[in-house]
Parts: sequence; structure tokens; C-alpha cells
Amino acid sequence: MRVLTGILLLSCLGLAKTDVNERLDEAANVLSEVTASTDKGIPQDLLDKSHCVVVVPSLKKGALIVGAQYGKGFLTCRKAGGGWSAPAAIRVEGGSVGFQIGGSETEVVMLVMNKNAVDKLLSSKFTLGAEGSIAAGPVGRSASAQTDAKMSAEILSWSRSKGVFAGVSLTGATLRPDDDNNQELYGRKITNRDVIMSAKPPAAASRFLGVLNQHSPSEKGSL
Repeated sequence: MRVLTGILLLSCLGLAKTDVNERLDEAANVLSEVTASTDKGIPQDLLDKSHCVVVVPSLKKGALIVGAQYGKGFLTCRKAGGGWSAPAAIRVEGGSVGFQIGGSETEVVMLVMNKNAVDKLLSSKFTLGAEGSIAAGPVGRSASAQTDAKMSAEILSWSRSKGVFAGVSLTGATLRPDDDNNQELYGRKITNRDVIMSAKPPAAASRFLGVLNQHSPSEKGSL
């Protein structure tokens, strides 16, 4: 009985790890598509000015609670020596997201625009709009003229559902560390702050970080 229990436990852990790795690959797909778009993507100047990037490849509507949202994703920040940090696993809960065309789930990308917001985001829990200002981001690779009004926001956010990409407000949503997924990725209990500041990226994150390094490389980071 103990042997069977152990086998089942190992199987569950293996499946969970596969899920995390697959989610990293999905996050890489999202980044690749929104950065490759010439006229309907995230403005390049904003991406280059960002301190951190959050990607949630599947934010879902709550089936039982009207207006509830839930999703898992990853946070990465620019490193002091250049490049991007290892990804920290996060969960997004609550808030109200405008799902386009009646979709039941959407992809979400957030840019963290200043160090103050980075510090808040690396805490145990961060509520968008309450602890840090957030605004719907402008769309278009050359949207500099549209960004002036947005630059006071600490975080800018976009979503894509059924092929429609647009700025979206996530006011009221909470971001918190996903401790279980971090442990699966790094093999030990580790905080998001420690992941961002010092962890070595796992092999599963190579494509995710590669997309960012390709589209927004930096010789000098922000952390």
C-alpha cells in the first residue's frame, strides 16, 4: 500500500512539473506573438522601459462566482548585469477583466514600469489599483504619442482573447507568489524575491527568456 501511494505521489508530482513547464512554453508563445506584431503589439518603447514583465497565458473566468478570475503565470525582471531574471511563478485572482467577444479565458501581459511597483510586486500579496496604479496599455509598435497619458501608471496591462489584442484594466486583481510551482521549478522552497534576485533559470525557461532577450535586450538592468 505504501509503495502504491508513493508511486501515485511521484506521478502527481511529475504531472505538476510538466504542467509548469508547459505553461512556461505557453507564456513564451504569448510573448513571441505580441512582440512580433508590427502594428498590433505592445509598443516597443514601453517594453524597453519596463522593469519587469508578467505573462499569464490563460486567465479564466470563474465558473461558479460571477466576475471572478483565476490564472497562473510568470514574472521576470531585468537584472543589474543585463538580461532577464529567472521567472518567478505567480497567481492572479479576483478583479474584473473585460473578456473580448464573450471568451471564457484570455492571455494577459503586464509591464511593470518603475522600481516602486517592483518592490510591491515581490511582496507576499499585491492588489492592482489599490497598492499600485494600473492602466490599460496602448496598442501599436509605434504608439509613443499615445503613451504619455499612461506613463503615470506603475503597471500597464494588455489582454488577448480569440485573436483580439487590446489594453485591459485589471483593477482589483491580486498577484501573489505560486509557492508550489516555484518549488517544482527550482527544487526547493523559494520566495519570488529570491527567484528574481539570485536564482538560476531552469532549462524550461530558456525559450521564455530567449524571446525577451531577443525583443528587448538590455546591457544594464534595473535590479
